[in-house]
Amino acid sequence: MSDDGGPVRVAFVCVRNAGRSQMATAFAEVERERRGLADAVEVLTGGTRPAERVHEEVVTVMEEAGVDLSGTVPRAITTGELESCEYVATMGCSTLELDADASGVDVREWALTDPDGRPLEDVREIREEVRARVGDLFDEIEREATTSV
Repeated sequence: MSDDGGPVRVAFVCVRNAGRSQMATAFAEVERERRGLADAVEVLTGGTRPAERVHEEVVTVMEEAGVDLSGTVPRAITTGELESCEYVATMGCSTLELDADASGVDVREWALTDPDGRPLEDVREIREEVRARVGDLFDEIEREATTSV
């Protein structure tokens, strides 16, 4: 739980919100359900300059992983939304002005390769790195949620 007793807010952010942050969000939603944290964790995503659609190669490799992103639309995210989060993971391209020290947000800079226009094999590798990082982050969140109860 967050300090105010509400759900822990986690955001996944990049400039276009059309690739890495969409993969991370999808895997976070899977982890949240799998771990029984639906009421304890809220997942946000967005970009500073959102694209019109999720990259086709991302839709393809996520479909292979059992996740349908075909109808997902990238969205903008604000600094205010991010400052309300306990965790913010940026994908290596965020242009948001977020003062982590002042806001108390735990910012993770994942520095992942942009999947846009890359061969499917490369995008699969990026997907698996994203999946692993999201799993690690949820291990931390779950530990904190169970020790603060």
